[in-house]
Amino acid sequence: MVTPHTILKQLGRLGLHLLFWSGVLLFYTYFFGSGSDNMSYVLSFSIFLMPITIATTYVFIYKLIPDYLMLKKYALFGLYSLYTFIISSYLIILSIFYGLIYLSHFEYNNMAPVSQNLLFVMIGVYLVTTIVSAFKLLKLNLKQVENTSKLEHKILETQLKLKEQELQYLKMQIHPHFLFNTLNTMYGFSLKKADETPEMILKLSNLLDYLLYQIDKPFVLLKDEINHIEDYIALETLRFNNTLKIDFNTENSSEHTKVAPMLFLPFIENSFKHGVLKQGQLTIKINLAFKDHIVYFDIENSSVPNSKSQTGIGLENIKKRLDILYPNAYTLSILNNSETFKVHLTLNTKEAFANQ
Repeated sequence: MVTPHTILKQLGRLGLHLLFWSGVLLFYTYFFGSGSDNMSYVLSFSIFLMPITIATTYVFIYKLIPDYLMLKKYALFGLYSLYTFIISSYLIILSIFYGLIYLSHFEYNNMAPVSQNLLFVMIGVYLVTTIVSAFKLLKLNLKQVENTSKLEHKILETQLKLKEQELQYLKMQIHPHFLFNTLNTMYGFSLKKADETPEMILKLSNLLDYLLYQIDKPFVLLKDEINHIEDYIALETLRFNNTLKIDFNTENSSEHTKVAPMLFLPFIENSFKHGVLKQGQLTIKINLAFKDHIVYFDIENSSVPNSKSQTGIGLENIKKRLDILYPNAYTLSILNNSETFKVHLTLNTKEAFANQ
């Protein structure tokens, strides 16, 4: 549908074209009028050249450049450019005969000096065509760069949305699993009417507060994550009672260091869930240290030979989260031998923030 805005835009564009070609006509009168006092001849000759110049220029800027040169069809561009050159050269030759026959009445000396030379006439025509084509090529290149930039921006936005959706999906797989395990533990204590039940409720309250208000953040303080881990260990200690031997050590916990939330807990939860009691005890050792922008996390628990139960969906989810949040900024090794199950994780916090 043609709107008034479109009409005004087209009229403005037409006006600019008319203004430009009026300038070209003025240039021709000065160029071909050099050394001649017969301005009537010069003006008529210039006007005769104008359709040739306009046609040649428009063929280049509206057909050859956008349809062939910009699409890298160089052979066709060269071929059709040659055709255009031959046809326009023939028309330029006709313009010289026009000047000789109709404007000077076969009087060679009555012709403007510049218009007598085929080379000068061709220079005048192709100079305009070349300049306009150069501007057109520059405009198309700038537009292509702009379109490429917009496309890259859209791709990045799409990747970011997919990244956020995948992270939310992975988190949803982690949270219910953790929460149900904790509630089951509390249920067992409530059936026994154990004295530890109120303390467990308080610890669970702290964990839920962390889940509700911190988990949706891309990064949280390392010290908050440590407090969260300590609350979880406290809950599990109450559940296992005397059958648990656990060491949780932290070193150089920086006040400003940030990590992704709920990143270490699945490894810890995995140790409690799949760890094996030996001589009546489940042994778990956890070390969490920070040095030179690197977070070092190590955990091991007592296990049995060739146990595959500890490498389930929880650890797979953590690997996917690490790939998204710490691309090329983490190392993860998992060792399952005859006595223990070990996990070693390093996070480059500086590199991770640079990738965001």
